Amino acid sequence: MSDLTDFTLAEARDAVAGKKISAKELTQGFVTAMEGARALNIFVTETPDIALKMAEASDARIAAGTARPLEGLPLGIKDLYCTKGVRTTAGSKILENYVPQYESTVSQNLWDNGAVMLGKLNLDEFAMGSSNETSAYGPCISPWRAKDSKTALVPGGSSGGSSAAVAARLCLGATATDTGGSIRTPAAVTGTVGIKPTYGRCSRWGIVAFASSLDQAGPIAKTVRDTAILLKAMASIDDKDSTSVDLPVPDYEAGIEGGVKGLRIGIPKEYRVEGTDPEIAAVWEKGAEWLKAQGAEIVEVSLPHTKYALPTYYIVAPAECSSNLARYDGVRFGHRAADPKDLIDLYERSRAEGFGAEVRRRILIGTYVLSAGYYDAYYLRAQKLRTLIKRDFEEAYKKCDMLLTPATPSPAFAIGEKIADPVTMYLYDVFTVTVNLAGLPALVVPAGLNTAGLPLGLQLIGKAFDEATLFRAGRALEIAADLKAKPQNWWSQ
Repeated sequence: MSDLTDFTLAEARDAVAGKKISAKELTQGFVTAMEGARALNIFVTETPDIALKMAEASDARIAAGTARPLEGLPLGIKDLYCTKGVRTTAGSKILENYVPQYESTVSQNLWDNGAVMLGKLNLDEFAMGSSNETSAYGPCISPWRAKDSKTALVPGGSSGGSSAAVAARLCLGATATDTGGSIRTPAAVTGTVGIKPTYGRCSRWGIVAFASSLDQAGPIAKTVRDTAILLKAMASIDDKDSTSVDLPVPDYEAGIEGGVKGLRIGIPKEYRVEGTDPEIAAVWEKGAEWLKAQGAEIVEVSLPHTKYALPTYYIVAPAECSSNLARYDGVRFGHRAADPKDLIDLYERSRAEGFGAEVRRRILIGTYVLSAGYYDAYYLRAQKLRTLIKRDFEEAYKKCDMLLTPATPSPAFAIGEKIADPVTMYLYDVFTVTVNLAGLPALVVPAGLNTAGLPLGLQLIGKAFDEATLFRAGRALEIAADLKAKPQNWWSQ
């Protein structure tokens, strides 16, 4: 069964469609792997019975000749996506026993394409974090370890369960979400591929909201091809989400071998940030050389307002979080404090007991910047800066087709190493938050290992709704890097 879990999604698709293996055999292989990896704390809720039932239905469709594009392929679902009849916690105690009566649009798209659900994946609480350490259900542990070390490492956040599940071969691919880097950071530190699509490419309906103008759904998978296959299935227009965009969804997989010849790749000088790990800076230079060797033109560009991106993000995101999380009041659903004295006591204690420290911190910041007397000084100014950051990209794209940047300032760090210092944690998003503020697509691809044997990723940032070109360039990087390393299976020994 271990061989089955080594399949890429594309390989598994072809094997199942060609009846070399059954969907049930494939799913059972992943169920067994999932049950043997509980030490990593990757799944909040496992759904093996649902998975095997879905796999049996897939085998029946294949036998009847009515197979769909993802028929019988087992996936993990970030526990931010509402799944009908299956507990959805958002990594928070306040939603510990919440069971939705409806399905998110993106997960429904996957089921309509024939995919199989293995379970719900761990995440930072309400997607607030860069390391998957703020989850109410305990930190998710990366399957990677540094050479000659048994130190537990973070899998990135907030989609740490998604990246760890893919890296540990516990699913063929996983859904994730990205508000300020929460797909790309986990992909970068676990040697997986992740894409944050253009804002509006995927519906947000049925995904628990963090910051509505920044959140976007996307996939994490083993390869660029797998990620392209998943995004094609996930993306759609949706009447239930007014921010989803009515544009045709290309067949991303069909164009990934197009190469980069003739493309202009921009290197933003402002991304040469002090404190960046020298090995990441070196792999960034190497990535530019790889693309140039395949026919791309490398040009230097400027994004002058980049230095304001983090403070802008950490005003806009908490402000929207404060508004979105006001609905969790202990009255209609979610955690409810016992024996409240009155309505105010119910609100205060339900929220204090239900939310973790990081979520409470962001609610307080967001409420402060939206309050009378501070709205103009903070929130309004941040929105103006957001416009300038978006304009920087528009000017840069007059000179190039996409940008190549680092994805993180360092490889994965130890669990507990940085969590006590919120500012240090926030600085970890330095290369990713600009993309969400501008609403652009960005793809992270594994580019190598550092001297300790840990993955390093590179980020490609594209023009709005030009994910197809990002996949082409990502595939070119993937071919050049030729990274075949994977985590050793220490967790089930």
